[in-house]
Amino acid sequence: MKKLYGLMETLLQKKESFAVATIFDKTGSAPRTAGAKMVVRADGSTAGTIGGGRLEAEAINLAGEALRLKQTRLQSFDLTSRDVSGMDMICGGKGEILIDYIDAGDENNRVVYQAAAGILERREKAWLITILDSVPGAAGLARQQCLVKPDGTLTGKVDCDPYLLEKLISGPAKISIHAEGIGKQRFLVEPLRQGGTVYIFGAGHVSQRIADLSENVGFRTVVLDDRADYANRERFPEPVEVMLIDSFRKLPELEVDEDSYLVIVTRGHLYDKVVLEQVLRSGAGYIGMIGSRTKRDLTFEELLRQGFRKEELDRVYAPIGINIGAETPEELAVSIVGELIMVRARREQRKQKESSNSPESCCTILNPEK
Repeated sequence: MKKLYGLMETLLQKKESFAVATIFDKTGSAPRTAGAKMVVRADGSTAGTIGGGRLEAEAINLAGEALRLKQTRLQSFDLTSRDVSGMDMICGGKGEILIDYIDAGDENNRVVYQAAAGILERREKAWLITILDSVPGAAGLARQQCLVKPDGTLTGKVDCDPYLLEKLISGPAKISIHAEGIGKQRFLVEPLRQGGTVYIFGAGHVSQRIADLSENVGFRTVVLDDRADYANRERFPEPVEVMLIDSFRKLPELEVDEDSYLVIVTRGHLYDKVVLEQVLRSGAGYIGMIGSRTKRDLTFEELLRQGFRKEELDRVYAPIGINIGAETPEELAVSIVGELIMVRARREQRKQKESSNSPESCCTILNPEK
């Protein structure tokens, strides 16, 4: 998502208009791909994906039309069972897709998307709000857009009650799309935040299942392995990132911080230990290692002899995953990604609690950014 918004900012700086296709739902039972975005340029090239298949092909055609007419529009869709299966959808594959014409000549667009790219780059949080109005006698929709930060700072100009915007951002900031009908206006509320990066060390069968699930719940997912037969696009389709490394014994430089989740599921105990000793002091928000308690204890004993402290080892989730009696690769993936979600949610709750205890957080007023 960060790369996609970075591209939008770059295109606007170059004075190039484009269209953005965004999937959302109008009934409250959203498809799993809700929130997926795709940028379509005037030459027909695209960035991002909304799931592929017939819906994506039709969205590209609609985006081309939106660029020619310079119009924003909403399009309902109702996919066949075959389409639904191919796109990993639920609820019958029904929903709506916003084809948003982004005019490079509109200064508000430049300001909003520059701010959005900056928010994601700095790993902050905000909400992108798009206000849609039907225009009598016109095929397209009138649109307004702004960005709202948790402290109430507003970037962009919209004709809307600030307290209504405050209400719209009061829900949970999950990676999803929420639409509300209020009068003749519709408000598309998109939480912007980095959901965290999951680094999966090892590209085996369990890793395949983990990568698919972690992407679907909002994590950027990177898979690393030293075997070309495993670390490849056939096994891990986009948007999962794949890194073919030289060896687990010397990991490449990775951007690891408190929003990083390290999942160690290599092809053997020795490699798991080699990875663990390199990442223990990385500052990652989560480190998990697959294996039995016996394996964990033997690994920890050896690391203690190497000079690591017990406090450092206590941070490791091992055996990895929530105890749900998982046995198959699919079940193990559910237990592991469930644990990642739990850790992320607890961190988010802790941050919110710290913010609410701040003297400045006694009230939230939306103020235009100077």
